Amino acid sequence: MTTHRIRVGIDVGGTFTDAVAVDATTLSLLGQVKVPTSHHHEDGVAHGIVEALDRLLRQVGRDPADVAFLAHGTTQATNALLEGDVATVGLIGIGTGPGAVLTRRLAALGRLELAPGKRLPLAYAHVADPDDTGAVRAAVEQVTAAGAQVLVATEPFAVDRPEGEQAVLEAARTAGLPMTAAHEITSLYGLHKRTRTAVVNAAILPRMLATADLVDASITKAGITAPLMVMRCDGGVMALDEMRRRPLLTVLSGPAAGVAGALMQERISEGVFLETGGTSTDISVVRRGKVAVRHATMLGKTSYLNALDVRTVGVGGGSMVRVDLNPGGRARVTAVGPRSAHIAGLPYACFADLDELRDATLSTVRPMPDDPADHAVLDAAGGRYALTMTCAANALGRVPEGDFARCDQEVAKAAIAPLAAALGVDVPTAAARILDAGAEQVKSVVDRIVRDYRLDADTAVLVGGGGGAATVTPHLAALTGMEGRIARHNEVISPIGVALALVREQIERIVPGATQEQILAVRAEAEQAVVAQGAAADGVEVEVTVDPQTSTVRAIATGATELRTQDRSHSADDSERLAAAAASLKTDPDRVSVLAGTPAHTVYGTEVRRRLRAPRHPVRVVDADGVVRLHAFDAQVAATTVGAAPELLSNLVREATSYGDGGVRAPALRLLLGSRIADLSGVLEPQPLLALARSEMRDRAADEPVVAVVEVRS
Repeated sequence: MTTHRIRVGIDVGGTFTDAVAVDATTLSLLGQVKVPTSHHHEDGVAHGIVEALDRLLRQVGRDPADVAFLAHGTTQATNALLEGDVATVGLIGIGTGPGAVLTRRLAALGRLELAPGKRLPLAYAHVADPDDTGAVRAAVEQVTAAGAQVLVATEPFAVDRPEGEQAVLEAARTAGLPMTAAHEITSLYGLHKRTRTAVVNAAILPRMLATADLVDASITKAGITAPLMVMRCDGGVMALDEMRRRPLLTVLSGPAAGVAGALMQERISEGVFLETGGTSTDISVVRRGKVAVRHATMLGKTSYLNALDVRTVGVGGGSMVRVDLNPGGRARVTAVGPRSAHIAGLPYACFADLDELRDATLSTVRPMPDDPADHAVLDAAGGRYALTMTCAANALGRVPEGDFARCDQEVAKAAIAPLAAALGVDVPTAAARILDAGAEQVKSVVDRIVRDYRLDADTAVLVGGGGGAATVTPHLAALTGMEGRIARHNEVISPIGVALALVREQIERIVPGATQEQILAVRAEAEQAVVAQGAAADGVEVEVTVDPQTSTVRAIATGATELRTQDRSHSADDSERLAAAAASLKTDPDRVSVLAGTPAHTVYGTEVRRRLRAPRHPVRVVDADGVVRLHAFDAQVAATTVGAAPELLSNLVREATSYGDGGVRAPALRLLLGSRIADLSGVLEPQPLLALARSEMRDRAADEPVVAVVEVRS
C-alpha cells in the first residue's frame, strides 16, 4: 500500500498552537494536536511550533521525510503592533527643494499611536544627495544614536526612480542593521502612505527575523526538508525569505487562515465564511471562488497592505446573555456580548453537571468593573455559571454530535430554565431569543457584506468555522433564509487552511495608459514571483485587473508548491453534477443542458424567459467533485481548441464589447483550460484582454479543448 506524503499546517494563536496533518493526495485530515503557545519560552513561539510538529508526526506515525509541505500562521506581528512591542525605526528621508519638504514631514510618523500611551518609536534624519556616502553615514549615525534598530530609506517618486533609496541602503550597510527601502514594500504612488506602510513593516522586522531564524533552524534540525512557508494576510502563503523581507504581510493573517481552509476544503464558490470563537465572529466573503481583499487599516490609517476583508462582531460561543430582569414585570433578553464568559472568568452553565445546577437562581453581574450590571449568571449548588450562546444552541439541539461545543442537551435545557421562567416562556423559546439577539448582530454585517460584494443570492452559502460555529451559523441561516452549513473539522479550520493554502503574490503597478505589453509584464512578474518561492510552474494561475480610474495594473498569482493530484475515487457522476447545477440554477434538472466541458469541468445552462425582455441564459460550471466553481448571471458559452481559440475569441470579444459614455467595456471573459478556470474579467480593454487570453494558452497543445464563458457588461 502506498503511503501518501503529508501537508502540515500550524496555527499559532494567542493561547494555543494547533497543528494538523493532511494527506497530500486526498487532502483528508489525518491528525491534529494542540499545545500551549510558548510566548515566554527563550525561543518564543518557535518552541511551540516545533513541539506541535513533533507531537503531530508521532501521532500520525510519519517521519520528517514524509512532510511534503509545511506552513505556519502566526499572530506575532499583529500582537506586536497591538501591544506596541516594536523596534525603533530609523527613517532616512531623501530630497532637495520641494522634495525635502515632503520627506521632512514624515518625521511626524513618530506620532502614530500603537497602543494606549505607546507611540511608534521613530528617529528621523535627512540627506539631500543619496550618492553622498559621507552624508548618508552621518544620517545613519544620527538615527542609531537615537536608538534605531532598523532602517528605512524613502524618497519621492522612488517607485519610478528607486536608485536614490538603493544608494542610501548600500551606504548604510556598514551599520549592520536590518533595512528596507519604501519602494520594496509597495510600488504604488503616495509618498506618505507608502512610507507609513514601510515604517510599520520595519518596526516588526527585527522581532520577526529572530523568530524566522529560530523556526528555520529548528525545522532543519528536525530533519524536515520541505520548504517552510508562512501564512499571509490575503489567504495565501509565502516563502520564509519573503517573510523576512515583508513581515507586515503576516499581520491580520489569523482570519485569513480560516477562510483559506473554507475555500480549499469546503470548495466555496460564492458565500460568506463565519469563524466563530469564544468571544467574536470574523466574517469574510468568497466571491466567484476567490477571497475578497482590500487595503487594510492599521494604526487608524489606511495602508498599502492587501489583507483579507474581514469584519468582526463581538458575538461568539462564550458571549454572555444580557437581560433586563424588570422587577415589576417579565424579564427580557436585551443583548448578547460583547463580553464573554472567558473574560468574566466564569464556566459555561451548559458544561456543568445536572447536580451542579441544582437550586439554580438567575441574577446579573458586572463581569468587569466598568461593564453594565446586566450579564446573566446562575448561582447554583456548584457555584456561579455564565449563560452563553453555546448554552442556547445546545438547548435547541443545534450543535451536532462530535462538535467541539456540544454538551448534554438536558444540562443545557436545565441551564436555560431559570431564564425561561423569568421571561415567562418555555425553554426552547428562551433559547431562541438568546440566539436571535446574537445572530441579529451578525446578520446586519452579513447583509451589508452581501450587498457590498453583490453576492449571487442563488448560490451564496453561509459556512461556519471555529470552535463556536454551531452557536451562530445554523441560527443565522434560519434568519436569512440562506443555505448554511458547518465546515468539516470546524475547530481546526485555521490550521487546515494553512496546510492547504497556495503560494500567493500580488504585484501592483501604476501605469497610466498601460499597453498590453506592460500588462503582460506585470503578469509575468507575479508569475515569476510565486515560482521563485517554490510554486510548480505548470500550476500557476494569474488573475489580472486593470483599473482605468487609478491606472493601476494588478496581478495576483497563486500556485501550489507541488502539483497536487487529488484522489478522484469519490468524484461526482453525471447525475450528481447535473443535480448540483440545477439546484444552483433554482430549476428542474430537465430544464438544464450541458453546454460544454473539459476533463475537469462541465458547463451547464438554462434559459430564463422574461416578459417583454430578451431571455436570460444563466450558466454554472461544475467541477469533478460536483462543486459549483463558477456561475454567470447571463452568459454565452463557446467550446473550441487552443489552436482555433484566438480567432474565435477575437470575434466573441468584438461582438460583446460595449461602447458608451463610460468608455470601452470588453466582456467579462473566463477560460476553462485543463484543470483551471482562468479569470480574465478584470480587464476592460479588448486588445489587452485578448493578449492575456493568448498568454494563458501558450505552451499548450493545439488540439487541447478550451471553453470560453463570456458575459456582456451592463
